Amino acid sequence: MTDEEVLDEFRAAGALLEGHFILSSGLHSTRYLQCARVMMEAARGERLCKALAEKIIDKVGRLFDLVVSPAMGGVVVGYEVGRQLGIPALFMERVDGAFALRRGFEIPEAARCLMVEDVVTTGLSSRECIAAIEEAGGIVEAGASLVDRSGGEADIGVPLISLVTLSVPVFAPDALPPELRDIPATKPGSRALKA
Repeated sequence: MTDEEVLDEFRAAGALLEGHFILSSGLHSTRYLQCARVMMEAARGERLCKALAEKIIDKVGRLFDLVVSPAMGGVVVGYEVGRQLGIPALFMERVDGAFALRRGFEIPEAARCLMVEDVVTTGLSSRECIAAIEEAGGIVEAGASLVDRSGGEADIGVPLISLVTLSVPVFAPDALPPELRDIPATKPGSRALKA
């Protein structure tokens, strides 16, 4: 799948948004890729995750025991990548601000894990999830995402394979360009939501 084909899937789902957005990292952006929306249609999610699974196999050529994703954004993508790879998928949830296993999930000691995200911007959530996987006994051999917004700059500590890599500028709240200062910001992500 080419980069343009991936972006066409996002456009068709109304999931490539333009405006003023506050990302889960707290940074601001003019573009937002709403993976929950692109994964809403099962056939589209299957196409995208199949292409990502093929890219993972091509790039790292390893077999994994388990897919582990950070909730909320990585849950559906991780499940479908696990299905495509024929391995179980589970997810980490934030408990008191830190990722932890819940719902009876366990990672077998020394399990070869693939951490799967929806979107990587700074890599912070990925690094936090990887640390939690390792603390639970897993060995993270690679990470994967539908979208790498960092232009390939995010360092998650392991190889990162993304279906599409974009350079989307982000801005600190106190360093907004003039064109963003006049547009009301929206926060479409889930990090700040309360249960």
